[in-house]
Amino acid sequence: MEPGAWGNRTTVTEFILLGLTENITLQPILFVVFLFAYVVTIGGNLSILAAIFVEPKLHTPMYYFLGNLSLLDIGCVTVTVPPMLACLLAHQCRVPYAACISQLFFFHLLAGVDCHLLTAMAYDRYLAICQPLTYSTRMSREVQGALVAICCTVSFINALTHTVAVSVLDFCGPNVVNHFYCDLPPLFQLSCSSTHLNGQLLFVGATFMGVFPMILISVSYAHVTAAVLRIRSAEGRKKAFSTCGSHLTVVCIFYGTGFFSYMRLGSVSASDKDKGIGILNTILSPMLNPVIYSLRNPDVQGALKRVLMGKRPPE
Repeated sequence: MEPGAWGNRTTVTEFILLGLTENITLQPILFVVFLFAYVVTIGGNLSILAAIFVEPKLHTPMYYFLGNLSLLDIGCVTVTVPPMLACLLAHQCRVPYAACISQLFFFHLLAGVDCHLLTAMAYDRYLAICQPLTYSTRMSREVQGALVAICCTVSFINALTHTVAVSVLDFCGPNVVNHFYCDLPPLFQLSCSSTHLNGQLLFVGATFMGVFPMILISVSYAHVTAAVLRIRSAEGRKKAFSTCGSHLTVVCIFYGTGFFSYMRLGSVSASDKDKGIGILNTILSPMLNPVIYSLRNPDVQGALKRVLMGKRPPE
C-alpha cells in the first residue's frame, strides 16, 4: 500500500485474492479441473457460433440471440478464469488495484448484457408462438440489432455506475479479498468508508438488471403457456414447449445464482459459500449453455455434426 498516494482516498495499490483454496496440495488439481472447464466452455460456445454461421436453417432471430449469448459466455468466462488459473499456478494472487476495478467493470458489463439478452430471447419466443403472422416484421434484422444495442447500452451504464462508485471508496487496509475474482460485495467489506450509497446503487441495479427482466420473462412465458395450451394436438404442444425449455433452463440457472449472490450483502460469513455460487455463475453456467441448447435440438445437433466433420450443409 502507498499511504497518501491519492491524498486521503485510496491507499491500497493491490488486492490479495484468497482464491478457491489456500491448500497448496489442492491447487494443482483445481488448476487442471478449471483449465479443462475453460477449454470446454470456449470450445462449446465456438462450436455453437460455427454451427449458427454455416447452417442456413439457424439463420433466424432465436439463433441470432443465441450466437450473441455464446459470445457473452466466452467473454464472461475469459474475464474470470484465466486470472484464477494464473493465481493457482503462482500459489498466490496479487491483483493491482486498477486490474481489480477493470475486472469488476467487464464482468458486470458482460453479465448485464446476458441478463437483458435472455429477456430479448423470451420476447422472441412470445412473438414466434403468440404472434406468428407478424413475427417476421416485428422481429426483423433491424429490431434484432436494436434489441442487442439496448442490452449493451443499459448494461454499460450499470457497470460504469458501479465501477465509478467503487473507485471513489477509501481502501486503507486490509486488502485481502475472500474470493477468486474482484466483485462488489467482497470489496464493500474491505472499504474503510461508508458503502451505504453503493448498497443502494446495487439494489437499484439489481432491480433494473434482474427483477424487471425476470418480470418481462415471466409475462412472456405466461402468454406462451396460454397459447400453447390452446393447441389441440399433443405433438404441437410438445414441439412448442421444446423450443422454450432450453431457454427457461438457462434463465433459471443464471438468475437463480445471480440473485443468491447479490441479494445478501449483509452476510459476511457466507463468503465461502459465495465462491461456490460464483463458480456456478461464472464457469458452470457458460459451460452448460451449449449443451442445454443443443441437447434437444436436432437442427443444432445436425449443424454441429457437419461442422465437426467438415461437411457442407445441404442445399
